[in-house]
Amino acid sequence: MLTLFRTTSILEGISYLALFVVTMPLKYMADLPMPNKYVGYAHGALFIAYIILAVLFWFRQKWSFKRGVILVLASLLPFATFYVDQKYLKPLT
Repeated sequence: MLTLFRTTSILEGISYLALFVVTMPLKYMADLPMPNKYVGYAHGALFIAYIILAVLFWFRQKWSFKRGVILVLASLLPFATFYVDQKYLKPLT
């Protein structure tokens, strides 16, 4: 489960950055909405998967409330899933 959560964490972070750094400018500056649509779908699916896995992992590891909240909130901030991977998940491997 750790490998799945780490992979999802990294992919969710990449999709978040791709959505806002690449496809949003394409949509609004170059009038190309289709890349934003597909990256948005992928990001949405990865976001939901990340939240589910974060909560499952939180309870499975019996982590504190603070650490669990950090896991969940990381999905809302750019680069935060990379931080969670390095600080909390990588040491477990």
